[in-house]
Amino acid sequence: MLNNLNNIDSKDLDRILLINKPKNWSSFDVVKKIRSIMKQKYDINKLKVGHCGTLDPLASGLLIICTGKKTKIINEFENLHKTYVGVLKLGCVTDSFDGETEERMHKSYKNISSTKIADIFSNFLGNQQQAPPIFSAIKIDGERLYKKARRGEKMINIKKRSIMIYELKILKEDLPFVEFSVVCSKGTYIRSLAHDIGQQLGCGAYLYSLKRTQIGEHKIGTSIEISDVYDYV
Repeated sequence: MLNNLNNIDSKDLDRILLINKPKNWSSFDVVKKIRSIMKQKYDINKLKVGHCGTLDPLASGLLIICTGKKTKIINEFENLHKTYVGVLKLGCVTDSFDGETEERMHKSYKNISSTKIADIFSNFLGNQQQAPPIFSAIKIDGERLYKKARRGEKMINIKKRSIMIYELKILKEDLPFVEFSVVCSKGTYIRSLAHDIGQQLGCGAYLYSLKRTQIGEHKIGTSIEISDVYDYV
């Protein structure tokens, strides 16, 4: 492939793309796909592409992708507030805090009232010290935690992080499922939030589904599908 970078307007390569990430795609899958599309379309060998805040493979929704020189401002998007809509499943837990691993420790949730759920949710507003899930991309001793977890290693001392929950609302209850919305700071794990709520409720819970709907002022309604990227760029 010839490098035709000098034959095109470099601005064509400097993009901020709002992508609706599908479920079961990793954030890096999206980065690779967009890099491949743009390299093919512009007939170039290299292109910097990065995302502005990871979404777990089982989560869907808004993912901001920066290409070319726009990758220099990724941190500006990473620091923006994030908004999600999620669903908890009460009455059990998973090791991954989401649906990646099997349910275990089933307990009854029949005695849990709407008032108790609302009270527990209110406990998580404001500044929090949150422990990331063991199934996460955080590195310890140079290796991703999820790799250690999948080998069955037990990580005891995962450092907690300071996060902020600006808003946490219950949208719908249909037990064992509770739909909610949350506005939070950078570095917040909604899986950990779901797990911690379940622990305080006493019956356990995990994150059954998750969709990111907004990053700062950027909304999912203005995003594009992966299938439309070629025409858009």
